Amino acid sequence: MERSHRSLAKAVSYRITGTLATVLVSWLVTGQIQAALSIGFVELFAKTGLYYLHERAWNRIGLGRLQPPEDFQI
Repeated sequence: MERSHRSLAKAVSYRITGTLATVLVSWLVTGQIQAALSIGFVELFAKTGLYYLHERAWNRIGLGRLQPPEDFQI
């Protein structure tokens, strides 16, 4: 299991990368940096929240997860 702050840190770092890509693509499509930045700003917050919820849901699913040995200490 991961702690929730790790999921949040992963969500933020992933979204920064994704938002930069969105701003670039939006700028290339629209030719307007202001529109591209607006799209990126909205997308940053919406997708950060969605990714966090997605990550926490998957943290509850055991699919493909290995169990630590019984003598494993955290």
